[in-house]
Amino acid sequence: MERDVMEYDVLIVGAGPAGLSAAIRLKQLAQAQGQELGVCVLEKGAEVGSHIFSGAVLDPKALQELFPDWQALGAPLNTAVDKDTFVVLGEENAWAMPEWSLPPLMRNHGNYIISLGEVCRWLATQAEALGVEIYTGFSAQAPSYDDQGRMTGVITGDMGLDKQGNPTANYTPGIEIRAKYTLVAEGTRGSLTKQLEARYGLRATSSPAKYGIGFKEVWRVKPELHQKGLIEHTLGWPLDASTGGGGFIYHHGENLVSVGYVVHLDYRNPYLSPFDVFQTYKTHPKLKALLQDGKRLSYGARAISEGGIQSLPEMAFPGGALLGCSAGLVNVPKIKGTHYAMKSGMLAAEAVFDAIAQGSPEVLSVYPQKLRASWVWQELSAVRNVKPYLSRFGTWGGTVLGGAEMWLSSWGVNLPWTLKHSSADHATLAEAANSRPPVYAKPDGVLTFDKLSSVSLCNISHDHQQPCHLKLGVADRAVRVNLPKYAGPEQRYCPAGVYEFVEQAGEQALQINAQNCIHCKTCDIKDPTQNINWVPPEGGSGPNYVSQ
Repeated sequence: MERDVMEYDVLIVGAGPAGLSAAIRLKQLAQAQGQELGVCVLEKGAEVGSHIFSGAVLDPKALQELFPDWQALGAPLNTAVDKDTFVVLGEENAWAMPEWSLPPLMRNHGNYIISLGEVCRWLATQAEALGVEIYTGFSAQAPSYDDQGRMTGVITGDMGLDKQGNPTANYTPGIEIRAKYTLVAEGTRGSLTKQLEARYGLRATSSPAKYGIGFKEVWRVKPELHQKGLIEHTLGWPLDASTGGGGFIYHHGENLVSVGYVVHLDYRNPYLSPFDVFQTYKTHPKLKALLQDGKRLSYGARAISEGGIQSLPEMAFPGGALLGCSAGLVNVPKIKGTHYAMKSGMLAAEAVFDAIAQGSPEVLSVYPQKLRASWVWQELSAVRNVKPYLSRFGTWGGTVLGGAEMWLSSWGVNLPWTLKHSSADHATLAEAANSRPPVYAKPDGVLTFDKLSSVSLCNISHDHQQPCHLKLGVADRAVRVNLPKYAGPEQRYCPAGVYEFVEQAGEQALQINAQNCIHCKTCDIKDPTQNINWVPPEGGSGPNYVSQ
């Protein structure tokens, strides 16, 4: 098929903090040298920020480096953290740990409670002011390569296809966007990243990737209960000691509270429902007292990278590089990755700018070298064993060992070992016959809710007539394998009610409600037979996290 072609010096896939920081830094460097540099950012969301979902508490370190005058420029960092607590929950009780007991890396003074979507929209404004071209509503479906196998850009998704993939009267073919270098910043478990990892063997020497699923709701609470600037992280109930995860409560804005929960996706019980764990979390007396007279404003869920530096792929390949969460740059115990994403984008931009000046060498080998020499690597190295400790020794043993190692690191003692991950998350499920279903209370519609009423708050837009973007490798594998062996975990690990087993002609069948998908990627990660492949739907589709 002949396609229209656009050409740039640098193409960036994804208008998140990593991609936008890369674009801004490239333009800053070009302006400082009096050079012209064509930079394009491709974003699959309907607008910048619509697919951005995070806690979020921001360490401003990278922003300070990118824009030393960020306050004068009006960056939307409006709620400084002024109280930071860590709480252990029992079913009815809560015990706050003294702040002095927390390793310095776990503390949040000097950080800000933010809307990451607002920050990305602000970054996009700065980028466009510098001359960056941002195209929203275009999904990168596949990489393009030259005859030597070097990545030369991407092909965007076709528009106007029917459910069978046939052109309709509104059909518009995707375009090919070519560049000297392509920086991939599409977030956790990206579809483009998966293709590049397979083609170039980027995971040949790394541990399996590890993930969690994070939930968040924004509530407006009674003014007398609001403590602006307070952040609380919790550990313990409602999960058992063998299942990793924890919660957060962030007070910000005008009587707003972000309540969230992360469940590690290496859980074993196939009957576990991360969504219902989150809903149950809100029934704890501590949270109930805060939320019961409030109003839920928004809901969302997203996969989170948790593997640490031992799970990072090779981040540079012929013609491009992986940035931020596409590579897996997340601090697990601190639940932070935004400042690492930004810094990785800035370092990649510096490597690209120098490489273009040198005649565009094939591989950006300088980029991972810069990353390893930066504070990003120093901080991630200090917590590299926390996730393996949690996987091996459970919540309490892992927390003690991880905390001890973080304290040693703060004193300049670096332990000589880096623990590997033994298995990918999809391989950890026990069989249903050997598992016991948890008991979850029925949603009350006041404090706890069902999936469909929650999804309605995600402002989803999917054309029902477009092809299903959740691709099955073998059509009946879920019914033949997952249902009898694991009791059909698809219907529980998905936080949006996309998958359900229904009876058709007297037999069970897997029904995919693709229009409910909120692009969290959990199905792509946790499916025990790895039969589900998440690919981008038509550009502009999906959630619109306007208030996240």
